[in-house]
Order: sequence, then C-alpha cells, then structure tokens
Amino acid sequence: MTAGSGLVRRPVLVRQDGRTREAEDWLVEEAPVELRYNGMAFAVMMATPLDLEDFAYGFSLSEERAARPDDIHGVRVRARDAGHVIDIAVSATVPVNLSPDMARLLPGRSGCGLCGNRQLEDVMRPAPPVPDGLVLAPGALERAREALAHGQPLNASSGAVHAAAWASPDGEILRVREDVGRHNALDKLLGSLAREGADLREGFVLVTSRASYEMVTKAARLGVGLLAAISAPTALAVELARASRLTLVAFLRPGRHVVYTHPHRIPALGLEAAPNPHPATT
Repeated sequence: MTAGSGLVRRPVLVRQDGRTREAEDWLVEEAPVELRYNGMAFAVMMATPLDLEDFAYGFSLSEERAARPDDIHGVRVRARDAGHVIDIAVSATVPVNLSPDMARLLPGRSGCGLCGNRQLEDVMRPAPPVPDGLVLAPGALERAREALAHGQPLNASSGAVHAAAWASPDGEILRVREDVGRHNALDKLLGSLAREGADLREGFVLVTSRASYEMVTKAARLGVGLLAAISAPTALAVELARASRLTLVAFLRPGRHVVYTHPHRIPALGLEAAPNPHPATT
C-alpha cells in the first residue's frame, strides 16, 4: 500500500498453535477531521482520511449545513498535526444557523454520528418525504450484496472498515466508499454522488453496518428511496424510515432479507399491486 491509502503497517506478535512469531499487520487509519464552515469550527469527526472532499459534501448536506450542492462554493483539505482540517465555504443565503451555539461540543467518534450535538432538536430533526420512482429488478438486492463483498479493498486488508455502496435498480454496484465509521462511509458516498449531480431516485444505497437512526436520516435527507443494510435496524430507524417514506431493508443475507417499511419499491415481494397509501411528491 502507498501513502494515503488509508492503511498503515505495524509490527505485531502472532500467537498460534503454541508458537509466537513476529509479523506485520495492516491497520486502517483513524484520524480527527475538523470541519469548518466559512472559517468557523463546527465539528471534529473521527474518520479514515480518504475521500475527504466527498465527506465534506455528504456531511454538509446530510447534516443540513447546506441545502443543496450548489450552496457549497469550495472545499479545501489540509493536513494539520495528527489529523486534517476541511474548510468549507457555503453560501451566505443557506438557511442554517452556523453561529458558535451550533458548534458540536464533543468530537464525533467513528461509531457515532451524533456526538456533540447540543440540543435534542438537533438530533431529532425529521427528514422530508423521499420521492417515489425507484423500482428494483428481481434479485437486485442479492446481486448487490454479492458484488459489494468483493469491492471493499480497505476492509479486505484490515477487517475493520464499513462500506456504503450505490447500486443501480438491477443491483449493479456503481460506487463504493469505505471508512472506519459507518456514517462517514455513507456521507462519503452521498457526497460523491451529490458532487456529480447524480439523480438519487435512480438507485439505492447498501451499507455493511446496522441501519441506525442517523443512517436512515442521512439517506432520506438526500432523497434516497431505499436503504439496505447487512445488519439489523433499530426501532427508531424503522419509525423514521416509515415517516419519511423510505424503503428500509435489513438483515440482507444470502437468499434472505427483511423489509421493514414501504415494500412497493421491491415488486419481487409479490406486493407490486398494492398501492402506496402515501405517494411522495417530487
């Protein structure tokens, strides 16, 4: 691996079959990343220092620091001490409060997308309804799951990284982002798609983690119609997915998955004739 690969090599001792040997192991990088808006510090997130421009866009949009990609006028990433600083220039007309009172008080740890939020209202902001239009082809979820297992180079080397993937309605994996934090991987993926102006009604998101509250909220805020997770959902994630009209799939396993909300986007379930009682508006 080369510098900037997201991996570092470290010496270890391996104990196996009653013997000890010296070896080296690849470890995923985890570093503090400070996000600043118009020169004002907002949050420090623990993340894998790759695809940080994508991260800046995804975090800004999914956390409502910017209303749309065009509100972000520039992103500058620079190394600082043991981490990185991302300077994000946003439009002065963006309808979000970037005052010091809005800054997060604690760093966002790699396993937490909410750390440091100051008020309960900051955590529980509802997502708007997502648009209809997406319909998966039969077998799409299974094809995407199988393909993603072979598209995670960081995790293949370290075994410690989550992935978020963008897939076509046929289940073809079109893009993958990895990070030590599940929500960071999702922000990186959403940010990369937003930077290109991708239509998020034309595919779905697959994540290797559980489907927690912030994963559903981030996806819904950017208009993703279906979120599929390898692991379990939380009760709050299901509640918010239902309210935002997002199709939530979890426990995605070979030959099996569980659909928790809005199954009309998966006609292979045999429910294609069932009308959506709350059609979303575009």
